[in-house]
Amino acid sequence: MNLTTILGLVVLGVLAYGVSIYNFFVQAKVQIQASIQEIGNQLKRQAELIPNLETSAKAYLTHEKDILKLLADARKLSDQGKDASSKLSELLPKLQIVVESNPQLKGADVIQNLMSELRDTSDKVMYSRRSLIDLTADYNAKLAVFPANLVAQAFGFKPEAGLKTPTQGAHLEVSTSDIITPKVKL
Repeated sequence: MNLTTILGLVVLGVLAYGVSIYNFFVQAKVQIQASIQEIGNQLKRQAELIPNLETSAKAYLTHEKDILKLLADARKLSDQGKDASSKLSELLPKLQIVVESNPQLKGADVIQNLMSELRDTSDKVMYSRRSLIDLTADYNAKLAVFPANLVAQAFGFKPEAGLKTPTQGAHLEVSTSDIITPKVKL
């Protein structure tokens, strides 16, 4: 091989590397913007879903409470030897049962579904934020390392802010109370 061919291959290799790094930066910026949009999407989902679930759960629990009150009142009247037919006739259409002495109410299922949706929504928001943090870290790291930083400087790529959080404050400190495992008391 002659010197011209070797120089041509070296230039071609450097050019291919430069194009590869340039494409990385462009793709990373697109992914970072998409990640930011996904955070907004999940926050919008949260803002729309959670109040509706809360309203539905409250309505169901109120309905269930009313049924239990009517049933308790009817039993109380029956136990006292009074005519409970008016209370029972008010209760029966709401129960939708054939024969059942104690209706199986589903309040716990409704609350479990609400808690599951809250956890799922929180996880989705956290995952979206984590993706943004990771994408930004990879992009910014590539901006800083040689020789990729030469390509970045040549094409004017700048660091991305990523997820903006305050750099000072109590949220950066772990107190004694923060390291104690919480006890759940229901």
